[in-house]
Amino acid sequence: MAELKPVYLIHGDDHGAVGERRAGLRALAEREDGGAAGVEVLEGDLATPSGVAEALAAMTLAIGRRVIIVEGVERWRAAEVEQHLAPAIAQMPADTTLALFAREDGRAKAPTAVHEAVKRAGGQIVAQMTVKSWELAKWAREQAARLGLSLDAAAAKALVAQVGERQQRLLRELEKLALEGDVGQERRLVGAEDIEARTARSAEWRAYGLADALVGANAREATISYMHLRAQGERLSGLLYLMAARLRDGLAISLRLQAGESVAEVKRSLRMPARAAERFVADVSRSDPERLRAALGALADLELDSRGGAPLLASRNPMAGLSEDTLALRAIETITS
Repeated sequence: MAELKPVYLIHGDDHGAVGERRAGLRALAEREDGGAAGVEVLEGDLATPSGVAEALAAMTLAIGRRVIIVEGVERWRAAEVEQHLAPAIAQMPADTTLALFAREDGRAKAPTAVHEAVKRAGGQIVAQMTVKSWELAKWAREQAARLGLSLDAAAAKALVAQVGERQQRLLRELEKLALEGDVGQERRLVGAEDIEARTARSAEWRAYGLADALVGANAREATISYMHLRAQGERLSGLLYLMAARLRDGLAISLRLQAGESVAEVKRSLRMPARAAERFVADVSRSDPERLRAALGALADLELDSRGGAPLLASRNPMAGLSEDTLALRAIETITS
């Protein structure tokens, strides 16, 4: 069994892979010492360099290794890391593991000071970066070979075209193809025809299903759709764009209906299949413009909070430091209630 290192920094813009690393490390920690390891998670206001330093200095009654998982490192400032965290890491007890997670995006990145502190402590740094779109076919062939599959160039391109550019989703489809093979079978050839017949289409339609559930105030469907999409490696930023666009369309339709335009006229004007248009208009008609405006406001707040909150601390939502998924699920609950 792999042994836990004193410090980890898992960072990158492939948020799905970062999440998988977090789950894997937590599972390893819970198996450590026969299940005696104590796992603590720091999020929100507690997940700051000073908060982590205080947690490391605090006494604990846990038996066995102590594992502290910290989210939101991409929002830290270098000066705070050097003042609070670096000295605390240098004095960590021998039976403690600190795991730092940074879901990076644009300018939101783990400070260089965190990298340096982890290196000095003999820790491990893992970068989970998305592959460039023009390199995805090559990457898919490499992952297929690791799973015992052989994809030719045409099959790899077909996979990317059909499933989309999210690495986690591509990997899930390759794993499903690998599981279909016989146990002990030699590396199995997979052609473009196999990809077309067996792999899932791009998840964009599922994202619209999530947005439609928000329009129709279907809390259960929205929650399930969101969790499935995130498990496939979809980024919250991309989902926010699609959800907001769908809600804006819903608001426009709601205003037209309120102004006296007939349902038939509205459906004829929509650029979507007739059955889909009928369902969408039916969802909108069960709501009202005020609720849909409030839903758009909730999504705007979610986008701000998921990026660290308002620039001024005094106007920042105290929940802004929670994990992306926690914030999103709270927003879904607000929108569909």
